[in-house]
Amino acid sequence: MTLVLILITVGLSIYGFSNPSFLYKLLDNPYAVSRRKEYYRLLTSGFVHADYLHLLLNMYVLYMFGSNMETIFGMSFGPQGGAYFLGLYLLGIIFANIPDQFRHKNNPGYNALGASGGVSAIVFASILIMPLNKLMIFPIPVEIPAWIFAIIYVAYSIYMDKRQSDRVNHMAHLYGALWGVLFMLWAYPGVLPVFFQQIGSSIGF
Repeated sequence: MTLVLILITVGLSIYGFSNPSFLYKLLDNPYAVSRRKEYYRLLTSGFVHADYLHLLLNMYVLYMFGSNMETIFGMSFGPQGGAYFLGLYLLGIIFANIPDQFRHKNNPGYNALGASGGVSAIVFASILIMPLNKLMIFPIPVEIPAWIFAIIYVAYSIYMDKRQSDRVNHMAHLYGALWGVLFMLWAYPGVLPVFFQQIGSSIGF
């Protein structure tokens, strides 16, 4: 499932790089969503990207974390595991686009695109299950526990969203991460106590 999503996303993104009209039809334009009821954009925007670097980063992280979550869902839910995985990822893309619908619904010039919301959902779902896994914050070559990475990620995203100093949709990252947590609380009702128990044991509590 992860590889299929990657192949579809890579194909649509690369085609969109050389076909601006096709790209525009798929990206999230809150004005078009609000005025023309083009709700499909909330999902299709996750399958196109701004450039090759944007695409590469998202697909690399999706591959690294998506494969693990796909395996976990398969072990937990059997043949239905794929549906859980798609629910986490695809609904993560949609959920991550919600803030923009309120912020920019009257701005026809605002566009957003990329799989970051769904990818963030996958990453935070993984962190909730395996908070002690070691992750690195590029380009710092130091591994840190996943739960600490999550704190840094959230704090950085909030800070950068307030600054509005780049073209990255940090709020989408936050809402994608939030969806990952909410989805896992629904799929695994007992995951939160286990999450804190693992962290507590690792720091001596």
